[in-house]
Amino acid sequence: MDSRGFDSAGRVFSSATEMWAEELGSSATASTTAEAASPATATEGSGGASEEGAGDGKRKEWYSKAIAYWQGVEASTEGVLGGYGCVNDVDVKGSDAFLRPLLADRFGTAKRHLVALDCGSGIGRVTKNFLLRHFNEVDLVEPVSHFLEAARESLTGYMDQGEDSHKAANFYCVPLQDFTPEEGKYDVIWIQWCIGQLPDDDFISFFNRAKVGLKPDGFFVLKENIARNGFVLDKEDNSVTRSDPYFRELFKRCGLYILSVKDQKELPEELFAVKMYALVTSQPKIQKSGKRRRPKNSPRMIRS
Repeated sequence: MDSRGFDSAGRVFSSATEMWAEELGSSATASTTAEAASPATATEGSGGASEEGAGDGKRKEWYSKAIAYWQGVEASTEGVLGGYGCVNDVDVKGSDAFLRPLLADRFGTAKRHLVALDCGSGIGRVTKNFLLRHFNEVDLVEPVSHFLEAARESLTGYMDQGEDSHKAANFYCVPLQDFTPEEGKYDVIWIQWCIGQLPDDDFISFFNRAKVGLKPDGFFVLKENIARNGFVLDKEDNSVTRSDPYFRELFKRCGLYILSVKDQKELPEELFAVKMYALVTSQPKIQKSGKRRRPKNSPRMIRS
């Protein structure tokens, strides 16, 4: 990715490659390139063990700083939304308007037991206020333990049993860069306001693993802040806000296709713009009527 960007201290980077090399070491660029290479090519490294060790150390530091930041944040809607708890309602409204027609198009209107995964679930805000309206089961994955415990407590009332129950089922305290979903379990994997914590190579690795977790006709939804150009690195919580072209390039590297995209409306002007992307693992086909035919996902096996 060659787009220019800057960090929260005002430093300008000529490219994302330069920024990641500084933040994570030279191994970050090599790792990102290897994701798109053949298995044989990906195993051939030009750097020595000392370079890899230094890169691993900087990567651990990258993630530990982010976790430390969020561990200091109150487990509340106001806390997880950075003091903008007021956006909760418009966020939920926008997500609902985006997801509802996609569910009807992909799965039809007949009753079906739907299962979702809420990635970077925080205190369970998205699950409680939105996902449980549409899905019979929602699993939550979140690396910050006191957020996940708050989610568990908040969602206890939704753990009801019954033929048509809607419940929070499983709570995984695991960072996304280490998480692999159960094969073929999820109709939708929802990823909101958390993917900026992952460097490009871990972003690609996560989606490649997560593909296997989708059911046939399943899809991802990525809802995220959008930079006007290039990227913005937040040095306080070690997160990156990417531009729309930046995301689209990463989607290509992940082997993902955009099924639908929509802007979130009614956010305060001082905040980043927000986009919602519905992503599938095979090229959406266009019928003669001009409407897209529902493609079948064909998740690849992850080879060690």
